[in-house]
Amino acid sequence: MTKFILTVTCTSTRGIVAALSGYLAKLGCNILDSSQFDDLDTNRFFMRISFVSQTGATLEQLGEGLKPISHEFQMEAEIHDATQRMKVLLMVSRFGHCLNDLLYRWKIGALPIDIVGVVSNHFDYQKVVVNHDIPFHHIPVTKENKPQAEAKIMDLVESTGTELIVLARYMQILSDRMCTEMSGKIINIHHSFLPSFKGANPYKQAYQRGVKLIGATAHYVTADLDEGPIIEQDTVRVTHAQSPDDYVSLGRDVEAQVLARAIHAHIHRRTFINGNRTIVFPPSPGSYASERMG
Repeated sequence: MTKFILTVTCTSTRGIVAALSGYLAKLGCNILDSSQFDDLDTNRFFMRISFVSQTGATLEQLGEGLKPISHEFQMEAEIHDATQRMKVLLMVSRFGHCLNDLLYRWKIGALPIDIVGVVSNHFDYQKVVVNHDIPFHHIPVTKENKPQAEAKIMDLVESTGTELIVLARYMQILSDRMCTEMSGKIINIHHSFLPSFKGANPYKQAYQRGVKLIGATAHYVTADLDEGPIIEQDTVRVTHAQSPDDYVSLGRDVEAQVLARAIHAHIHRRTFINGNRTIVFPPSPGSYASERMG
């Protein structure tokens, strides 16, 4: 039995859940997991249903039959084959901790994605990438060639069928045009401290200010630098007895973990953009194992 995922976004009104569950039951589908959220501030309704077809219904048949309900409730509804891995393009500069972590998770099956390539403006991780039998693309970026460099990246996105771009510490600012074209399809990771430190050596600044928490934020990329809808965050506690190098080490660990969790949520269709915020449904009990196998 093929596992499917149905995602729905629409104006909140009565009858949505009944219509969807009734439709799936009519087609001989068994619901495995369902999550929903009514945003009272925006009057928007969000829902994710994972299910299996016990009658052999195809993705096309399921989508065609859903059209009348989508029209009735003016839904943005999509059905996905959960066994199909999302095509992901990784981008990195000279900090490789997130890239190495993602490659390891991918290799052991903990992050079920299809890595179509790695883009970098440097050669530092070419050997690592090639050793994983993944295409490596060196695209240098300067002030003078930035439009041409981004055009090459977008050509690569199109030719590989990329569905998601992950900025695994890619230290270049993307243009407004690229952010718009790939809206909701680019995830970035960056350090976030309490308070926030910008510029060079943020961990050293944090150490000098005696912070007690350091952390990281994964978010969707928008034209507003580092202000896109947040997907995942985490922190780690530090003390006065630790050095700036300790801060860096702990910070890299939390960055890698937060980025991996954000990607995991996105590829399993658990994230919904709601204006400047995100709705992120939690995985159901035991779903990390089942989603990984999917």
